[in-house]
Amino acid sequence: MTRERTPERTPEPTPELTPAQARRHAGELEGQVLAALWAAAAPLTPQDVQTALGDGLARTTVATILARLHDKGQVERRKAGRGFAYTPTVEDEAGLAARRMRSELERGQDRSTVLARFVSDLTDADERLLRELLGDAAT
Repeated sequence: MTRERTPERTPEPTPELTPAQARRHAGELEGQVLAALWAAAAPLTPQDVQTALGDGLARTTVATILARLHDKGQVERRKAGRGFAYTPTVEDEAGLAARRMRSELERGQDRSTVLARFVSDLTDADERLLRELLGDAAT
């Protein structure tokens, strides 16, 4: 029995994705949400954050991101009507990075080894800066 070959279909061209539609890497949306909160003069609801981002994210997506940030301790929330309004618990990206570094340090079983390896990987300039900062803190 001979089978007839069906003609191959030519795939339709894929439309170009806008940057907002392209898949974002793991913390990118969280960073954008935090940036919107840092720029605000008052606590924001998920709808407020969605409006501030203005790139077509669903309100439920924004609410999920805010809930995750709350679980991580990066934002606090207060009741606002039937939902919540959020404020960041860190001042800026530098504060966020410092909190993440501290969290990683606390997860290690041998703090001195973790710190020693961290310092050994610093550039000379960063090591000097760290020494200056620690010298200022000791006085």
